[in-house]
Order: sequence, then C-alpha cells, then structure tokens
Amino acid sequence: MEARPCRQHAKPSEFHEACGTKDDEAKGSGRLPDNVEINPLFARPKEAKAFPKFTMPREGSLPETAYQVVHDEAMLDGNARLNLATFVGTWMDDHANRLYMEAADKNMIDKDEYPKTAEVESRCWHMLADLWHTPDPMNTIGTSTIGSSEACMLGGLALKRRWKETREKVGLPTDKPNLVMSSAVQVCWEKFCNYFDVEPRYVPISEDHKVLDGHDLDKYVDENTIGVVAIMGVTYTGMYEPVEKISEALDRIEERTGLDVRIHVDGASGAMIAPFIQPDLAWDFRVKRVYSISTSGHKYGLVYPGLGWVIWRETADLPESLIFKVSYLGGEMPTFALNFSRPGAQVLLQYYMFLRLGFEGYRRV
Repeated sequence: MEARPCRQHAKPSEFHEACGTKDDEAKGSGRLPDNVEINPLFARPKEAKAFPKFTMPREGSLPETAYQVVHDEAMLDGNARLNLATFVGTWMDDHANRLYMEAADKNMIDKDEYPKTAEVESRCWHMLADLWHTPDPMNTIGTSTIGSSEACMLGGLALKRRWKETREKVGLPTDKPNLVMSSAVQVCWEKFCNYFDVEPRYVPISEDHKVLDGHDLDKYVDENTIGVVAIMGVTYTGMYEPVEKISEALDRIEERTGLDVRIHVDGASGAMIAPFIQPDLAWDFRVKRVYSISTSGHKYGLVYPGLGWVIWRETADLPESLIFKVSYLGGEMPTFALNFSRPGAQVLLQYYMFLRLGFEGYRRV
C-alpha cells in the first residue's frame, strides 16, 4: 500500500502507511504514534498494517481484520462478571442470549413496526404495577427506559409538571421549584436538578438519622416543593428509606399548611428485592402519597445493561402535556422518553426473565 502523509506531516516516504506518524519523530516528541498496530499474525497482503486512532482510515479493510482489531482492543477490558461495582447484570443464560441476538435490530420507539415488542413492554410494566400494588393495575401507565437514571428523570419531570400546572391554575409563580431528598441520593438526582432547573434540597444524614426518615422534613418542604424522593436501597449502605414514615411526616405538613406533596420512590435495588423477600413492607403504591416508582431492570431485574422502568399510580398522574404524539413512524403513537431510538431487545429479555423465574424464582435469587 502506498504511504500517505497525514494531516500533521508533509513527507510520506518514512511514515506509517495508514497514519503517517514517523517512529523516531513520535519518540522525540514524547508521544506514542497515534495508530493501532496490527499484529503480523493477523496482517493480510495489500492491507494497512496500522489504523489511525483518531481519524477515519482512508481505505477499508477485510471484516476479519476489522474484527480482530476491535476484538483485541476490547480484550483488554476487565471481565464483566468479576466487576462487583458494575451496577448492571453481567450474565444471562443461552436462551436469553439467543433472544438478544434475534432482537438486536429492533427500535423500541417504533411501536407501529414492532407491535409485539410494544405489547411485551406493556405486559412487563403492568406486571410491575401489580407487583407494586397499584390500586388498579389496568388503569395505570408506565414505560421502559434506557436505565434507572432516565426512569428517575421522567419521574422527576412528571412531579415538576404536575406542580407547575397546579400553580398556574391559581395564578401562582412557578420559577423556583425545589426537590427534597436525602444527602445520600444517587448522582442521577443531582443531574435531574441541574439539567431541569430544580433546586435540590438535601436533608443531611447522621448517626441518628442514617436515611431520610421524615425527621425535620418540615424545614425543607414549602409551596415550591415539587416532591420528595425516597430511596429503596441507598447506594452507600443498601438501607431502605421508610416511605411510610416520610408519608406520615408529609401528612402532618399538609394538615398544618395545606401543601399536598407527593413522593417518588427511587426503587434502586429495593423495588426488585422487597416484593419478593419483604412482602409485608409497605413502601410502594400501598402508601397513598407515592405518585410514581422507578427501578432498574438491568440490576435486580437481572437483564443485560440498557433497561429501566417507571410507573405512575394512575394514568391521570402522568401529565398529558408530557406525552408526545409521533406520526412519522408508520402510525400515530404516544411516546414519553428522553431517548428516541433505543433497543427493544432488553424489554424482551425482561419478559423472558419474568417468565423464566416467576415470583418464586426471583425470591430464590
């Protein structure tokens, strides 16, 4: 292959074929050549022996060569099953892997083209609505998301929009929303407040109050509070925040001030643990102030990365103004998500796990 100059060099004769970085020049500058070398065992005649790292190669390569380069790069990653801090599922059985490959090309957002996947999505969140004791599982609404962080964002957005619309109806200002939560919340809630212009109000944890438990809540809640976040499984300790006690504290605040403040439960780990091993614990829609619940399907839902869920108590609890009607995917359909195109395979994998394990299987896990 004829040597070519790269953007940074003028003389091609002594340069690497694909990148144009001269070895001794790179050494003299104190930096490594900006290319990926191909092991001679895998090199093929008339192909480049190196690929540039930061610019697109001018010529293509055989699929075997491209595969080997990418495979060898990824081989240097850690073993996912040994990563105890991964926060996602790292193993599924062979039947799940087969389903994954069969559905890898499905776009979850296109419910007109993939109606069965859309129906499976609906079945999954209805199952979760029933698991979390919604008053009427068939009169509720939910959605899959790309992960639990997006699910939290959607839950927070619904709280903010409900608060805003309620105040606009009576002519009150809506420019200073705040969200009350423990100082030990997961970083996604800091992101939510930052991205969507909401003041975070952190209730500090202490030796006496290791989680948000309703203590001193009246010092943080006011007319601009869009909601309170309760965490079922604090990241640092795994402790559940007592949703009933938080609700009781908000009841007392409403009796005194008239403020009706709702709770979003960040299911974190507990939303897929408590129903199976602590079924008598009231943390979910059995608590009347719980407005919405989010969880991670790719943690204790036991699915590969890329899945979260969020569900509201009733269909009317998700403000209609947040739902978009999309008409250019083959038919008009509603959508409520931060992401547009996203994989449908993980939804099918969740359904597979629900069928594969059932309630008793999840309890055993």
